[in-house]
Amino acid sequence: MTLPFSVHDDAELDLNEAADFYDLENPGLGSALIDEFERAVATIREHPEAGPVILGKVRRWGMLRFPYSLVYSVREHELRILAVAHQKRRPFYWRGRE
Repeated sequence: MTLPFSVHDDAELDLNEAADFYDLENPGLGSALIDEFERAVATIREHPEAGPVILGKVRRWGMLRFPYSLVYSVREHELRILAVAHQKRRPFYWRGRE
């Protein structure tokens, strides 16, 4: 079963800022980041319990090509993306997002 999902506004901002940064470094790389995000979302929608729990009911799923993780929670009928977090910067900055 594939869960419907939503993305927190700040998580969307996280993703867009990272994509903009990568595009400045190498045009087209930002689009590759967004493609990787979409693949990661598809995976966790199919297997929402696959990511390890990192805090309470919040889980993390690492992207393969980029140093980012999707931070998400599984609700009763929805998967909620809380952050697109760099794996080496500002741990837990996303606390308080629902």
